[in-house]
Amino acid sequence: MKLLSVFRKSVREQKRDLWVIGLSLAFAPLFVLIYWLMTGATGSTSYGVLVINHDQPLGQYSAGAEVVAALRGLTYQNGAPLLKVSEATERAEAETRLRNREAAALVILPENFSQTMSAYRAGDTSARADIIFSGDLTNPTYTVAAVMAMTAADNYVRAQTQADYPVNLIEIPLGASAARTEFENYVPGLLVLAVVLVVFQAAMSPARDIESGAMKRLHLTRLSAFDYLGGTTLWLALVSLLAVLLTFATAVACGFRSQGPLWLAILVAALTSLSIIGIGLMVACFSKTVAQAFVIANFPLGFLMFLTGAAFPLPRYNLFTVFGHGFALPDLLPPTHAVVALNKIFTLGAGLGDVAFELAALTVLTLAYFGAGVWLFQRTQM
Repeated sequence: MKLLSVFRKSVREQKRDLWVIGLSLAFAPLFVLIYWLMTGATGSTSYGVLVINHDQPLGQYSAGAEVVAALRGLTYQNGAPLLKVSEATERAEAETRLRNREAAALVILPENFSQTMSAYRAGDTSARADIIFSGDLTNPTYTVAAVMAMTAADNYVRAQTQADYPVNLIEIPLGASAARTEFENYVPGLLVLAVVLVVFQAAMSPARDIESGAMKRLHLTRLSAFDYLGGTTLWLALVSLLAVLLTFATAVACGFRSQGPLWLAILVAALTSLSIIGIGLMVACFSKTVAQAFVIANFPLGFLMFLTGAAFPLPRYNLFTVFGHGFALPDLLPPTHAVVALNKIFTLGAGLGDVAFELAALTVLTLAYFGAGVWLFQRTQM
């Protein structure tokens, strides 16, 4: 039958392009994996909360320790913890971890907490204490973590005193996060999107030369992989920079305001774009046609957008510490550091020193990805 003949022809043609069919089949399972990671790999997200416990116990009674235990006792129905509670000693250190988004919220228990609870139970209703909650209000996970922590603390106080409001729950926003509009909260991720989309151009430009045969002619001129990719990268870097500037100009025209220096945000975006270009060049090494490069580029795009916090906040599972910063697998992807750095600059007014670690990480990743792209291109195309 002619129908079966066409079917066999399609199968034979597809065997020559296994990359496309393989990635087409793997793309949806990739998103299942991403959503699994987004929910904490156990189906339940734990929100990071830092606690500074200044409370001075009265004999055997320690209200501060009991509140910390109450925070740790919040769980889902399956027993998974709602909050991942870590104790800190210095407020400056804790706020640095909030800025780096290593935790969602900070709870500070006062020195007179146990004393206030004891006095109130003894009938002294004039006793008062303040529990401070702090965090970056633009961090999507802050609201959930803060509400849970406030509820746990308030429930403990009410159970101990059988009274309303013996303790003041005070929220102190980090930086200028309270003054940001909902629109302004989305701009850092949109800037990262403008950079990440250059992966298509970076993959398709060399693929176009490969498909047309221009690469073979260039090879006869003894052109090195570094020269070819370096020239291509310069052009793509200009395109990426123009995309960032247009995106930012549009955001400003729509009312966006930055608390930190704009040149620093542009530097972060430029470094990120160079590393994304390196990833795109690696994709080109495995592509024979422009269409194939486009399909394959969607695969790293999924990782770059959805595993880095650019589109959705993700829980972090730190494997070890580097210069005081926790390292998780998404840190191998450049947008992870770009999102943190841009939020620091735009929302918290960070300067060069405050984002030095993110700039260093982006520099290392740029060298690594671009170096890998040159090496692979030399091996596969030159």
